[in-house]
Amino acid sequence: MRHALEIYGRLLGVQLRSQLQYRASFVLDLFSTGLIVLFEFGSVALVLQRFEDLRGWQLPEIAFLYGLVEISFGLMDMLFTGFDPPVFGLRVRQGTFDQMLLRPINITAQVMGSDLALRRVGKIAFGVGIFAYALALNNIAWTLPKLIYVPVVIASLVAFFGGLFIIGSVITFWTVESIEVLNMLTYGGGFTMSYPMTIYPAWLRRFFTFVVPAIFLNFYPALYILGKPDPFNFPAFAPFLAPLVGFGTLWLALRFWRFGIRHYQSTGS
Repeated sequence: MRHALEIYGRLLGVQLRSQLQYRASFVLDLFSTGLIVLFEFGSVALVLQRFEDLRGWQLPEIAFLYGLVEISFGLMDMLFTGFDPPVFGLRVRQGTFDQMLLRPINITAQVMGSDLALRRVGKIAFGVGIFAYALALNNIAWTLPKLIYVPVVIASLVAFFGGLFIIGSVITFWTVESIEVLNMLTYGGGFTMSYPMTIYPAWLRRFFTFVVPAIFLNFYPALYILGKPDPFNFPAFAPFLAPLVGFGTLWLALRFWRFGIRHYQSTGS
């Protein structure tokens, strides 16, 4: 494990140096990815200025949900870029993944360290700004457990989305091309969790509760931290399931990854 972490650190160092060679391009990438987040949230803010609230959720409360997802997804997208299914599927098709398998280095560390999307720092920074706006305008009754739980929720979201990326990558061992359903769960799931679950139809809420339990990763922790009542009358422990769902997904994904590696057959490229 220690050797794998050392290799991972060195690979990240190579990625950092290579991407910082062209600083003007790097800065433009940062601002472009960040501005996308700002424009998307700005459109939501304009709509809410007209309608005042969204099923009882004011703009600062939605900003809390939105900021958490943007920070978490940005961190995951930066760290797990090597496992992004379209990127990974291209490696499988081109045969570069076979080259990785021949090296006497931990394969997971190689894939994670093969790409580092630093441009996602812009997305993270603007997400932090939106989250800071939410903290400033929401009258949150802070307690020590709430302060501790916020970073736990972020880490759980990172683990959840990272697990979905890994699962999507393993599926390309057999499909070669990435499949759109995984994009629906990752990018689409992130979009869904950016808004209160009360706005969605019952079938979609059931899907994100019992099939992909994303409701416990952002919505229920937000209810707990913001002090809002539970509209679905779940048990009192529901807001604290985020680590179980997030890290449980990542654990299952890593098990699936090891299964896929054992049964991998080259495309012959």
